Amino acid sequence: MDWATAASLATAVGTLVLAVATFVSVRSANRAARVAERTLLAGIRPLLVPSRAQDPEQKVGFADNRWVKVPGGQGAVDVSDEAIYLVISLRNVGSGLGVLHGWRFAAERLLGADDHAPLEEFRRLARDLYIPASEMGFWQGAFRDPAEPQFAAARDAIAARRPMTIELLYGDYEGGQRVVSRFALIPAGEDRWLASVSRHWNIDRPDPR
Repeated sequence: MDWATAASLATAVGTLVLAVATFVSVRSANRAARVAERTLLAGIRPLLVPSRAQDPEQKVGFADNRWVKVPGGQGAVDVSDEAIYLVISLRNVGSGLGVLHGWRFAAERLLGADDHAPLEEFRRLARDLYIPASEMGFWQGAFRDPAEPQFAAARDAIAARRPMTIELLYGDYEGGQRVVSRFALIPAGEDRWLASVSRHWNIDRPDPR
């Protein structure tokens, strides 16, 4: 083998080694970047559940100056001829600020095996509701059109004291990591409505199940 051939082979081997090293380095850097991104997202991810029974009562105001009081761990309802007001006391057990976007009502208790409603069926909140990490907050919604079918459905369920379902759509403060959480309002005693949550669905990332 002459020196020219040996030099060419050495160059080829060196190029191959450099290519392999570059590939390994790039793959490692990409993996590190993905881990860093997941860590960052986890740090701003909210997760809403009912507040604790020992949490203080909250007084929630509506746009028409109607006020509804809701104890910790519960929901509250208020019915008039013109409107139906619904409130749930919440706690954010996630590590990031939660921003509520919309809601959907069902005049029955939906189980966790049933999928959540399509996002286009959710009602947009009249204002964004913010719940800081590890803090209390609330959701509020209202039916204001007595001619709407869900107005009658909600009124009848409340009067008959039947369990109801509220699905909430929310996400982080950047508008991502959206989640749908399914809450139930369960009648207890003569006038209380206990709040529970049965399932959470990730919208913008894969579900863990």
